[in-house]
Amino acid sequence: QVQLVESGGGLVQAGGSLRLSCAASGSTFGINSMGWHRQAPGKQREFVAQITSGGRINYADSVKGRFTISGDNAKNTVYLQMNSLKPEDTGVYYCRRDLGDIWGQGTQVTVSS
Repeated sequence: QVQLVESGGGLVQAGGSLRLSCAASGSTFGINSMGWHRQAPGKQREFVAQITSGGRINYADSVKGRFTISGDNAKNTVYLQMNSLKPEDTGVYYCRRDLGDIWGQGTQVTVSS
């Protein structure tokens, strides 16, 4: 059974950076599309970024130019480098594998103004 475990969240001031990691176990994650989503308090979960099995990368308009998604097949891990963070980036960040619609437990990101 595939499991996704996120890490790297925390509290950071506006303008700062964080790097999230999502480690997958139980599957050859490298052949699957992976992505990041987030949910702010009182709001619906929203798409942030995706890297497909073919290497295509997509970003939400709100994070383009600030966030970078990448993957390491050897480590079965996908990353989200977040720079120039804003208070509106605050939320729980979830890792997702498209195949099987599998989600991690989430990691909290809080950006203070």
